[in-house]
Amino acid sequence: MKIVTKIVLTAGLVAAALGLVSCEKKQVLKLYSWTYYTPTDVVEAFEKEFDCKVVVTEYDSNETMFNKLVNGGAKSFDIVVPSQDYVSIMKAKGMLQPIVQEKFTNRSKINPKIIEKMTFDPDMTYAVPYYFGAAGISVNKTKATAAYERTWNIFADPQFKNHASMMDDYREVIGDALAYQGHSVSTTNDAELAAAVSLLKNDWLPNLVKFDAEGFGKDFARGDLWLCQGYAEVIYGEVPEEDWSKTIDFFIPETGGPSYLDSMCILKDSKCPELATEFINFIHRPENYAKFLDFFRFPCFVNLEAEQYMTSTPMYPASALENCELKNDIGDYLEKYYEQWEKVRISE
Repeated sequence: MKIVTKIVLTAGLVAAALGLVSCEKKQVLKLYSWTYYTPTDVVEAFEKEFDCKVVVTEYDSNETMFNKLVNGGAKSFDIVVPSQDYVSIMKAKGMLQPIVQEKFTNRSKINPKIIEKMTFDPDMTYAVPYYFGAAGISVNKTKATAAYERTWNIFADPQFKNHASMMDDYREVIGDALAYQGHSVSTTNDAELAAAVSLLKNDWLPNLVKFDAEGFGKDFARGDLWLCQGYAEVIYGEVPEEDWSKTIDFFIPETGGPSYLDSMCILKDSKCPELATEFINFIHRPENYAKFLDFFRFPCFVNLEAEQYMTSTPMYPASALENCELKNDIGDYLEKYYEQWEKVRISE
């Protein structure tokens, strides 16, 4: 009996050891991305197809992400999803390694209009677009008492006085004024910047109740705010779906405005760049990318073939994004934007 038990125990230990070895051989891909940005079912499908484990860690801002990476966290992740200005910064600091191009077979799925905007990495050597988006304008149709212009200058309309807000984000708000006046949202021209800030301070600010990047969706849904600058998903996420059509008029002015492009990048210290590229490529299979768009009701602009697989109606048409301009890294000139913004905030 003891001999049998010993044999069984020995066999069990061997089996356990073999199982441990098997687990150790399974690759682990570590993704560092925005909150709720990667559909769970897409991650699970990738794990099954490539016999690996994907560990997702989330962040809520580019600043949070970057600070974690430069303060010892870079070796903890394989893929990161920075916005365009941070791709430029991370490239310059040598924090990224090239995409394994032979594994990136879905390269042709990327919209050429997106590639034209990718001045920070036009050949997609280090960055593959994930999502291109922009803030816009939301009007509460049940509160507007008269017709209104569909431009950024709607914030000068007195019918919205004390019921309007803009984001607490100086690149976004100043960028709107620059776009309205026909200038680049990343201008480094002193006169253009001064004119934009003058418009903001003298014409728009008197009607604003606050600058707010977090609570404006709830305030809009309650009826306290009738006019908001911000992201569509925040507004639509707070207003009950049955009230969307009668309440929300969301649009991006034809002049365009500031926009962002989040891209998937492989960190320099990643030990599995091929698997990381396989994940990036997997995301851009049109049927997979459509699941991401459906989850947020985002328009299809980055991967055009995904549209045929979508089951939801986007919050706004993809065509609204065509004239939007990326907020590019402007180096030390950014300090001038901040100085001008402080003058606006003081007079708030």
